[in-house]
Amino acid sequence: MSLAPLLDAAPAIPVHAMAAMAAFALGVVQFAAPKGTLPHRTVGWIWVSLMAIVAASSFWIHEIRLLGPWSPIHLLSILVLVMLPVAVIAARGHNVSRHRKTMIGIFSGGLIIAGLFTFLPGRIMHAVVFGP
Repeated sequence: MSLAPLLDAAPAIPVHAMAAMAAFALGVVQFAAPKGTLPHRTVGWIWVSLMAIVAASSFWIHEIRLLGPWSPIHLLSILVLVMLPVAVIAARGHNVSRHRKTMIGIFSGGLIIAGLFTFLPGRIMHAVVFGP
């Protein structure tokens, strides 16, 4: 395992990856911790900020090009940027069910499913974890 492939990549890629890894770790903490508390809200705002960085930074990553410089993952980034405010507004409006479903969806799709694709051969995270 070596961080060299990640650190040698274009600047948006390490920013994207580090924010995603931090969001994943904080997301796991959020799922396990008590809900509705001040720590949950504080960590939640940090998580929302990290996910916004993850989604926004993806627009400077063009490793896979299917439509010009864009790939289907960029549609997921747009969805995340739209759904983050939906989840926050639901929480602020005490719509716990919608907040929970939206946050679980963002975590599952934006971090777990999309993250798994980063470990495919030929991708930078594959080289980080498994070597060149």
